[in-house]
Amino acid sequence: MPKELYKYQGILSLESGDRLVNPEIAYHTYGKLNPERSNVVWICHALTANSDAADWWHGIVGRGKAFDPEKHFIVCANILGSCYGTTGPLSINPETGKKYYHSFPLITIRDMVQAHILLRKHLGIEKIAVCAGGSMGGYQCLEWAVMEPGVIRKLFLTTTAARESAWGIAIHEAQRLAIQADQTFREERDDAGTTGLKAARAIGMLTYRNYEAFVKTQTDEEANKLENYRAASYIQHQGNKLVERFNAHSYFTLTKSMDSHHLARRRFSDQELKNQKGLERVLKSIPCPAFVVGISTDHLCPNEEQKFLAQHLGNGKYIQIDSSFGHDGFLVEGEKLCSLATDLLTC
Repeated sequence: MPKELYKYQGILSLESGDRLVNPEIAYHTYGKLNPERSNVVWICHALTANSDAADWWHGIVGRGKAFDPEKHFIVCANILGSCYGTTGPLSINPETGKKYYHSFPLITIRDMVQAHILLRKHLGIEKIAVCAGGSMGGYQCLEWAVMEPGVIRKLFLTTTAARESAWGIAIHEAQRLAIQADQTFREERDDAGTTGLKAARAIGMLTYRNYEAFVKTQTDEEANKLENYRAASYIQHQGNKLVERFNAHSYFTLTKSMDSHHLARRRFSDQELKNQKGLERVLKSIPCPAFVVGISTDHLCPNEEQKFLAQHLGNGKYIQIDSSFGHDGFLVEGEKLCSLATDLLTC
């Protein structure tokens, strides 16, 4: 299905106190709304993905899969700050007539969900049967379930958490330092920071996979080599791939968005935020059934994060998938996730 564009005429007020004027939202839909308007599946994507969920989550989206366009009306919107059609750093600021670049405002997960809600209303959707997402996509699903508890009926969450961890924030800061070390990032042009983005992706790849995965798939059979190792070539390849399809300005912006993810932020007292009680209370306020899926080898968002979610959600269930693919397992283990999502739909 082709990408569509919703041009909102108005002001989107942001958590930072800033605003976006007439923001645009790129999105894909698959299938049709049934007469009861009860068959909506809304998929929220992760950091560098886009709104074409059937492409990047093909193990779970498509004919004969859990989220089937023959049965469901599937929606996926590109997030604010990205570079795939929704308003972001490369967009024209209607107030200046110039591209935002470094002047693009700080965006939070809640701001992204506010944009999703604008699109939901534009599409005439009142209820969402399942809201699904992995990693940063799961952040959006959780925020949405808090912001509109009567809209979302079920949650399908994987490799995600109620707040960004200190570990995650440290990784993102290391990635941003890599981008800032590229002196071209200071320039106001679309391809600024390309070399830095490649280095940032290299850092990310070490967290998306794990020791076991690299040893299993990237070990050289030839023992006498002095350079040009498979693991090094793999990291170079992954960096080059991202540079060809993504943008350093957006990467910098979106990692900042992940840092501020905290479901209890500004909803409870400072004391409750310190002792986790705020998180527990806000999760308990989400009443809908939720499948929370962890990947056994996920070192970026460890299973303890998903277990915490399932324990404190009003109606959560934890399921663990054995996989050697680490955090990336939510993209790779399509068959296993498809089976679990099917179970959620029928429960």
